[in-house]
Amino acid sequence: MARRPDEDYDYLFKVVLIGDSGVGKSNLLSRFTRNEFCLESKSTIGVEFATRTLQVEGRTVKAQIWDTAGQERYRAITSAYYRGALGALLVYDVTKPTTFDNVSRWLKELRDHADSNIVIMLIGNKTDLKHLRAVATEDAQGFAEKEGLSFIETSALEATNVEKAFQTILSEIYRIISKKSLASDEPAPTSIKEGKTLVVGPQDNNTKKTCCSTS
Repeated sequence: MARRPDEDYDYLFKVVLIGDSGVGKSNLLSRFTRNEFCLESKSTIGVEFATRTLQVEGRTVKAQIWDTAGQERYRAITSAYYRGALGALLVYDVTKPTTFDNVSRWLKELRDHADSNIVIMLIGNKTDLKHLRAVATEDAQGFAEKEGLSFIETSALEATNVEKAFQTILSEIYRIISKKSLASDEPAPTSIKEGKTLVVGPQDNNTKKTCCSTS
């Protein structure tokens, strides 16, 4: 039986979103996967994920983006959440210094539980709130350089740099996978396509009522 167009891909990359509650992880996810922003977004309960298929370095990649609650009471899901992740987007809110201060703790957790080769990007979200900014770009850039992370600032509301952030981390993952394949003289693993059964369909109509789409 022929595969549906949304199942026709060369690689499936799992990327996790981490960071404090309220920094905008869910809206980064919805902006990237559905080009939507929900003004009345509520805290994530447990784990959610969505997928989007796109071109990366000339290959078709299905990005499987996982979003988790930032609250402490959900930390028990940690190991399962990070398992198989090839990339991580570590998000803080540029208007809330505490969320940036906590980045170190999230980074430690990530390095404790995730694969040692995971690609990590630091994201300062909510740049649209310019008058409320409390974390300087230079401070975050310095931290990222010290820890060996890539760094970008985004606005999920204005769709600023969201596409660029995801494209950058997916391209970096692809380059690492390609190098590993060349080094071992073997094709990149395609068994990862077994994950296609995890495709998440559109959100139900109730949640879409509070969202606005932009074409």
